[in-house]
Amino acid sequence: MSGSLWLKPPATTTPLPAIPRPRRENPAARAAPRPAERAAHPHPPAPAAPPAPDAPPADEPAEDPLDELAGDPLDELAERLDGFVAVAVHPDEIAAILESDGMTDDHIRLTYGRADSFALAEDLYARVERRHPEPAARRGGPWHSELAGCLLRGLVFALPGLAYVLAAPLLAGEQGRSGLPAGALPLLAGAVTGWVWNQALSHRAYTWLGLGDRPAAARALLVGAPAGALAGTAAALAVAGPGETPAAVFAAGQSLYLAAATVLLVLGRERALLCALSPLAGAVPAFHWDLPDALRAGLLLASLAASAACAALVLRPGVRRGAPGRGGPPPAVSLPYGLFGLGSGLLVLRAGAGDTLVGGAGAVIALTLSMGPAEWLLYRFRDESLARLRTLTTAREFRRAVTGTLVLCLGGYLTVLLALTLTATLVWPDAPWPTLPRLATLLLIGSVLWLGLLLQAFGAVLSAAAVCLLAAAAQTALPAAGPAAAGGAAALLAVLSCVLLVRPTVHRV
Repeated sequence: MSGSLWLKPPATTTPLPAIPRPRRENPAARAAPRPAERAAHPHPPAPAAPPAPDAPPADEPAEDPLDELAGDPLDELAERLDGFVAVAVHPDEIAAILESDGMTDDHIRLTYGRADSFALAEDLYARVERRHPEPAARRGGPWHSELAGCLLRGLVFALPGLAYVLAAPLLAGEQGRSGLPAGALPLLAGAVTGWVWNQALSHRAYTWLGLGDRPAAARALLVGAPAGALAGTAAALAVAGPGETPAAVFAAGQSLYLAAATVLLVLGRERALLCALSPLAGAVPAFHWDLPDALRAGLLLASLAASAACAALVLRPGVRRGAPGRGGPPPAVSLPYGLFGLGSGLLVLRAGAGDTLVGGAGAVIALTLSMGPAEWLLYRFRDESLARLRTLTTAREFRRAVTGTLVLCLGGYLTVLLALTLTATLVWPDAPWPTLPRLATLLLIGSVLWLGLLLQAFGAVLSAAAVCLLAAAAQTALPAAGPAAAGGAAALLAVLSCVLLVRPTVHRV
């Protein structure tokens, strides 16, 4: 997701050239004969007839009919930009259009007699009548997404959590470190490394897709996905202690799965990923019965192999076309998205910290499963904002409408997250009922994640990443300050969202 795109006005910014006027001659000079004429005609010409009673005096030139055609340049500009000016809800939108079209202040002063683009925009806004057409049903647009597709993505986000249910007896150790359950440190190291790497890789691949070069996106994934799997495996092995080798092996498989899932999700193969995850449904009987270790390991390996095979099949065009070409976005552009993945990943992990490895996964499963509805609500916010942009006539009305839509979408997401948390608590075996402070912290973390994703979608990824990282660092350093850190981060992101997203120019596409 990127920042706002301007609607470019018609091709040129140079005003229409003035129609040249013919050079006026003195009527007396036109009546007087030239020397050559006097030589050819020695006798003076007959006196001219007296002027008609309603004719203008001889010393006042008659009105030039071309004066009406050489109109005010500002009127010509207003007519040329009529379609854009009529739908603007604030003069600043018009000023942005003028500046994006290359008009400088010097050009505006010389051509239109106004001080700058803002003064010219105010005059245009006053001259052109507001005309906001009724919003048409937008299907298949860049910001439209069906609820079923988003729910499918949320499902594939959450299904890997069942792998921990299958692997729990295989990962059990004698004791944990740093206050974490046994084997948790290699799993967390591999997961966080994968989140950071794959978030940045996803942005780079999506950028290629936005440029219309799907083979280049596949080539970027072909190079980046295996590298991310190796990085996650190396991080897990580096922090694994005595007796944690099974957890490190599981973390290596987890890293490979994250790489394969990134490929399939970026290239729009959610259904293939869902089919690859289907063996994990064998974890459902594990809630009530003790399954053999060989069956548990076989289900995990089958799902992992299917995910990797699907990703390899999708990336075959990239293999045939060779190495990535030049001219794409620099890798540094994707770094803030990786930092956002780091901050949001740490927040999600902190939401389930303090319990057993499986028993505390209910909050994490609820957060990951809620990402599907969260994505749909992001699309709904964008669609509703664009609809208000086409129907409202003043900036105040637009600010009020967008703020209300933001509150409704955020409230809807928190409602879904609360319902999923309570459902996971009821379904998960021996899961502790969440206390009020833990539930409040979970909802605040959900607010941080959703508002951060919203700002990231509008291009404010650095702000979102910085707030998420600060909140995660505060929760890690002072676990008792978790609710305060999450609440402060949520409040700050809410203020940033209200300041940024109430501007009409942000929503122009």
